[in-house]
Amino acid sequence: MSSDRRAYRYAQLTWPEVAERAGEDPVCVIPVATLEDHGYHLPIDTDVVIAETLAERAVERRAERALLLPTVTHGYTPHHMDFPGPITIDWKRFVDHLLDIGKSLLHHGFRRILFVNGHGSNVPLVDMAARLLMLERRDVTAATFWYLSTPESAELLARTRSSDSPGGMAHACELETSLYLAIRPELVQMDRAVREIPEWGSDTVWMDWNDGPLSVKGQWSGWTESGVIGDATVATVEKGRIWLDQAVKEVCQHIDEIARRPHRPGRDHHDGAMVAPRTREERT
Repeated sequence: MSSDRRAYRYAQLTWPEVAERAGEDPVCVIPVATLEDHGYHLPIDTDVVIAETLAERAVERRAERALLLPTVTHGYTPHHMDFPGPITIDWKRFVDHLLDIGKSLLHHGFRRILFVNGHGSNVPLVDMAARLLMLERRDVTAATFWYLSTPESAELLARTRSSDSPGGMAHACELETSLYLAIRPELVQMDRAVREIPEWGSDTVWMDWNDGPLSVKGQWSGWTESGVIGDATVATVEKGRIWLDQAVKEVCQHIDEIARRPHRPGRDHHDGAMVAPRTREERT
């Protein structure tokens, strides 16, 4: 690898370069998303484009300590199949697919993995894959990331959003439309954007960027006619740029955290060895 450049795209490395980078113990950043309906105005690759953009821009800024893996394009989205376009992967097969990617990286000597997820229904499955990778190998740290999820980001969204809360930022909404406008504005058909927020009929069941405390999920078409849940009509490029910058900043922070985080391998207590608890004096 040339000393005057730092290649950060995993797929563009030669195999000797892969071995070299593995020896540097970088964070392998894997965007994960899905293809599904995003209203009349956004392409079905919205989740893919957002997750991929966040990961790419963050890894480019952290090229000395991170590698960008190819995007896992297809995810778990059976509830969207009433709309033409989505491609869904069986939940167990999806978890196994992520596991196989992770295990391949472990085989080559990588020990730090960060999944950058762009699709809500992937969340528990990506979390499961990360946990299973850490159980597979005790010297591994694997983590997941759902963008704009920190307290700082929540405060920023609350301060800068124009849509109703809850409901204005759920899917193909002010947030996702603004982000897509900031990334690929030529593909957004804003003249077809709509506002569609269901009547929740509940103080505990609702959808927004942070959902209500009681989760009730089913067919997406039971909640929306257009595929939108939220208000896409108030989306702007300016808001998208602000939120995109914050989300990339978050990914950079998480890369830094995973890069320096010590592994916690634990200890098997079946060997019969007893470790006496430390006294108060020893702890201080």
